[in-house]
Order: sequence, then C-alpha cells, then structure tokens
Amino acid sequence: MPTLVIANKIYSSWSLRPWILMRHYGLPFEEVVIPLDQPETRARILAYSPAGKVPVLIDGDAVVWESLAILETLAERHPDLPIWPRDPAARALARSITGEMHAGFRALRAALPMNLGRRYAHRDRGADVGADVARITAIWRDARDRFGAGGPYLFGADFGAADAMYAPVVTRLDTYQWPVEADIRAYMDAVLALPAFREWREQGLRESWLVPHDEVDEPAIENYREGL
Repeated sequence: MPTLVIANKIYSSWSLRPWILMRHYGLPFEEVVIPLDQPETRARILAYSPAGKVPVLIDGDAVVWESLAILETLAERHPDLPIWPRDPAARALARSITGEMHAGFRALRAALPMNLGRRYAHRDRGADVGADVARITAIWRDARDRFGAGGPYLFGADFGAADAMYAPVVTRLDTYQWPVEADIRAYMDAVLALPAFREWREQGLRESWLVPHDEVDEPAIENYREGL
C-alpha cells in the first residue's frame, strides 16, 4: 500500500492537496504525519524525502515529492479516474492553472497562511495580496464559465487535480473572510463541503501542535480549537 507523508493538517497546504484527492477517490494509503517546527522535523522528513519537504508519496520503489508531481503520478496510475478533465481543451486549462498555482501567488501565501483553526476579520493586506486574489478568482470564474456547467467544481461534476491545488486557497479566503462575489463563494462552499475536506479539517482540529509563524498576530473572530 502507498504511504503518504504529510505535515500538520491545520497548516500544511501542500499536504492537503494530494491527501484530499486520494481520500475523495477512495485510494488506499497509509499516512505518516510529521509535525512542523519541531526539533526533529527536518531529520524525520529527510528520512522519506531527499528534498526535505512534505508531502511525499512512497509507492514501492517510487518516491514522489512536490504536490503537483504526486497528483500527476496519481493520474498516471489511475487513468480511470477523472483527476484531469477528459476534454482536451479543459485538460489543457486545468494543467495551466495548476502550474500557475504551484509556482505563483507568493504574496497571498505569505500574508494569508493556511490555518484551519481560526477565522479573522477581513482587512486590507496589501496591493500584492489583492492582485493575487483577483487573479485566482478570475481563474476560477473562467474555468467555471467555460467548463463547469455540469457540477460545482472548476471543471464540472468531478473534483480533480485543479480543485485539489486550489483547495488551500479556498480555505485561506474563508479564514481571512475575503469578500468575494456569489459565484466564487458558491465554488468555495462546494470545496469546503467535500467530505474529504471535512474529514481533513476535523482531524486537524484535534492536533495539539502549534506553528507560531502561521498564527497571525491579530485577534481571531472565531477559534475552533478552543477547549481542545
């Protein structure tokens, strides 16, 4: 059985991506969780990944790191699953926007760290973050307008690689209460309601580890981890 090595579910956006796709499609795997920012974190990750980063998929002799590479590997090994859209034009767009997510949006990543345990009031977080959000929501709207008529996800009825890559951004816009238009909120709500995401979040809320640099230094309007 494959092994998926991940970090804290509350914080690890990169880990969420392959996990949510594998769980959504019922692909069996063993899970190894390595908490971030612990004295032994790097050494433990290096035991699985030469890059010293998670997630890592280990399947027999194959060791695959980087979320997008793992998604591509899953698509290769499970061609029966609609991880990528069947339509060539939709598939080309899906590959392009997943690549853009993988390589870009650094301002958003830095200013809005993923944190499923809290919710913050919206405030201006800088022009670069605003530009990133504008581009991302334009990507979502374009995919939905062109190929999403058959269902609630970017390319219709099937939750796929593109949705998995953008799922952490969905959580960020929700956590930081970013104002979005109704069609964007509907897409976000579909991802947040996905059973695989709900399972991830519920498990994350039971974690006891804290990563200080992902805990924004401002009052939370909701703290879902209180009392744990």
